[in-house]
Amino acid sequence: MREYKIVIDTNVIIAGLRSKRGASYKLISSLASKQFDLNISVPLILEYESIAIRHLDNLLIDKNDLENFLNYICTIGNKCKIFFLWRPFLKDPKDDFVLELAANSGSDFIITYNQKDFKGSNKLGIAVLTPKELLNILEEEK
Repeated sequence: MREYKIVIDTNVIIAGLRSKRGASYKLISSLASKQFDLNISVPLILEYESIAIRHLDNLLIDKNDLENFLNYICTIGNKCKIFFLWRPFLKDPKDDFVLELAANSGSDFIITYNQKDFKGSNKLGIAVLTPKELLNILEEEK
């Protein structure tokens, strides 16, 4: 089985922390698996944290659990520095740092619910998938 390199967009993390049902929760529950390598950067972790804190009332976890979850991601994730600054490349410049992380880390996929926001990522060899699409690929390879 191939081990994919991925970057998870913030909307997937938040969706997985909001509900135990669905592909986002299943994906973040399998972060420790050897089916994929999670690539992270300081800006992405900071975004996870700031968005999650804003939505804390709607999440399944409290602030302490959120800190533990983010620390866990920092422990298991491949830390990458971003050297490419192509901005603006995407329609929404706020998403460029996610694409830059994916490119710099050699990621196969960006996992997001906002696929249209990453239009053009394929020019850099990076596919954009929903959590369900990634889980289907991983399931097929078992």
